Amino acid sequence: MNANGNQDAELDRLERSLRASEELDAASWELVRHNLADRADAAGLVDVAFERHDTPLGTVLIGATNEGLVRVGLPAEGEDAVLTELAKRVSARVLRAPRPALTDARHQLDEYFDRRRREFEVELDWRLTRGFRHAVLVATARIPYGATASYREVATEAGSPNAVRAAGTALANNPLPIVVPCHRVLRSGGELGSYRGGAPAKAQLLELEAAAR
Repeated sequence: MNANGNQDAELDRLERSLRASEELDAASWELVRHNLADRADAAGLVDVAFERHDTPLGTVLIGATNEGLVRVGLPAEGEDAVLTELAKRVSARVLRAPRPALTDARHQLDEYFDRRRREFEVELDWRLTRGFRHAVLVATARIPYGATASYREVATEAGSPNAVRAAGTALANNPLPIVVPCHRVLRSGGELGSYRGGAPAKAQLLELEAAAR
């Protein structure tokens, strides 16, 4: 049997195990889930691992590949929408499973919201952004904690000062909010502008950083 055949057989076996565990109580199901996740990961069947993490904004979904953190899904986005995006744009092999980048992200998010961290140091996988959008996010990542920049300033830093609208689109679709701090980018008049997690979440992050200065 070739490698794909082995993987298909393993997936079938895992699916049967899941169906057989449907009547388990919560504690037993959690044990089964961890076991299945570990086995799937060991079998090379997981391309994107994810976990849920509680924050003052609500529960965020964080996803990682072997390359690093690939997605931070904010509560307003909806968990199903984030998982569907990962399945379509990265790989259909998405499973709740451990990854070093997820552990790092959880700890660093806690430190950030406790005002004990001003920069994120987790490894990032940038595959969900390319070209000018990637340049915009790299420029945004350089905005210091507690500071803000305008959309035009970010577009200029990314190499296209007249591409303000395109910069706004890139920021509105930032796959790594909070970690890549697009909440620090405001309209030229100081208005919040759009945010993937909603205006209240953007305001909350800005207030958090202002209070920590």
